[in-house]
Amino acid sequence: MLALFPETATSLGVDTGSRAALRSQLTDRSEAGKQRIAERVRADLALVSAVDISRLPFAMRTSFQVVRSAYATALEGLTLPYGDITVGSWRNTPYVVIQNVGAYLDIPRFLDSDHLIAGREDAESYLARLQSFATQLDGELGRIRAAHAAGLVPPAFLLDKALEQLTLSVQNARKGGSVVESIARRTKAIPGNWAERASVIAQQEIAPALERQLAELQTQRKAATAAPGISTRPQGDAFYRWALKASTTTTMTPDEVHELGLNELRSLHVQMDSILREIGYTSGSVGTRMRALAEDPKYAFAEGDPGRAEIMAFIDERLAWIKAQMPRAFNTVVNPNMEVKRLPPEEEPGAPGAYGGAGSIDGKIPGRFWINLRTTELHSKYSLADLTFHEAIPGHIWQGEYTHAQPLIRQLLSFNAFSEGWGLYAEQLADELGAYDNDRVGRLGYLQSLAFRACRLVVDTGLHAKGWTRERGVQFFVDENGSNPLEVASEVDRYCSWPGQACGYKVGHTEINRLRRQAQASLASRYDLKAFDDTVVRGGNVPLDVLGRNVDEYVRTGA
Repeated sequence: MLALFPETATSLGVDTGSRAALRSQLTDRSEAGKQRIAERVRADLALVSAVDISRLPFAMRTSFQVVRSAYATALEGLTLPYGDITVGSWRNTPYVVIQNVGAYLDIPRFLDSDHLIAGREDAESYLARLQSFATQLDGELGRIRAAHAAGLVPPAFLLDKALEQLTLSVQNARKGGSVVESIARRTKAIPGNWAERASVIAQQEIAPALERQLAELQTQRKAATAAPGISTRPQGDAFYRWALKASTTTTMTPDEVHELGLNELRSLHVQMDSILREIGYTSGSVGTRMRALAEDPKYAFAEGDPGRAEIMAFIDERLAWIKAQMPRAFNTVVNPNMEVKRLPPEEEPGAPGAYGGAGSIDGKIPGRFWINLRTTELHSKYSLADLTFHEAIPGHIWQGEYTHAQPLIRQLLSFNAFSEGWGLYAEQLADELGAYDNDRVGRLGYLQSLAFRACRLVVDTGLHAKGWTRERGVQFFVDENGSNPLEVASEVDRYCSWPGQACGYKVGHTEINRLRRQAQASLASRYDLKAFDDTVVRGGNVPLDVLGRNVDEYVRTGA
């Protein structure tokens, strides 16, 4: 698997020794590369399926179950007629290149953040990957042309964003751009004409490849419509059913997901209404009152760079507080190696407000909390703490640290419902540990975050299974949750390019809480929050049915 996904080997810090050659390679994004992935998944699934796991230790049985689930789901997706299908990851999309998908976004960030340069060999590997970058772009081009010929054209509003970003990427590559700046900055003490060589590759190979992608998307734009949902496209219903399964690791139907969202939203609004009344917001729907709260200048950060600095300082303070609380929630406490970084400006227009993940096994690459600072209006003083807990501690970066104790194949596989369900559970833990004991408005921000994820269930299924327009999706967030229209527009666009992905959050969170209530009822006085939390994170990233078996084992053994 690492041979098929060399970037993963680098991100994990295992592109050394017998795997050192991977450090000079990138994933083959062509149709032939996709078929090689499918062949490997099919062969390996046959191998693991043939093993009798009944007599193996529990942890080993879990690992077999995880691999079987990830590979079987991926293989189903790889039989679909189009799309970028992952193996044990979350970013499944029908569109190989769009506003938040494609090598043009992934590789410059990866090379700068994960491809470390400590000497000449690392620098040479960087240049080899730059040349592979151009090949990747043309591999993608073949697939988007084939999809276009089969009738798959992305929504016009997604293409508009992608065209703007690709145009910027072309302009940057013609001048060398970030891929040249990155190697120039990091090879000042390494003799060699590294920046000059990188500039030649960028201008002569990467820029023309980007221009070819740009020309194809410009052609597709002429045929594009405003229809946002995948169901309006060839075999779209089948793609969405699979995407929901991959995202939630359940067999829930679109109707069931939609109804869960509405029910969760009603329950959360009751809690939000109570706090809003306490702080003097008594008139109008919860969404209307949350919109009024959002317009209160005392909860806004300053504009421009002063506000960006204010946001970074706020995050640092909240991270220091929550880190000190972790022994109250876990028996096994990790010490995340992490940093907070602004997203690259060229990625910000199509990116969410933030995202995060753990670093490499060897610690050379820290976990990163990427924050979108395109405008400080994306964040508020009553919502940023909750976002920090979700992305960093005890959220994605914290949970990711526990995966380093898993077998290597387990570190390559993750499940959206578990990852994002844990992110929401992390927000809940922060609340339970007292993050908002003296900050009622902050707790309102936390509840709004959960309600936002409930809205996602409704909107995602609305867009892809119920014929909703993009505008209706945006308005639902604004009306029901008082969401920031600026933020929500990008969110809805994200759902259009990643069908089903947004549904993993609340489905996963709901299931973790169901299992916690089940453990409490079964163990009574023997139940221990720290033991439960350890069970969830130390069991690794798993499908929800496997998580249920892990919790059952905790209940059975009481430890």
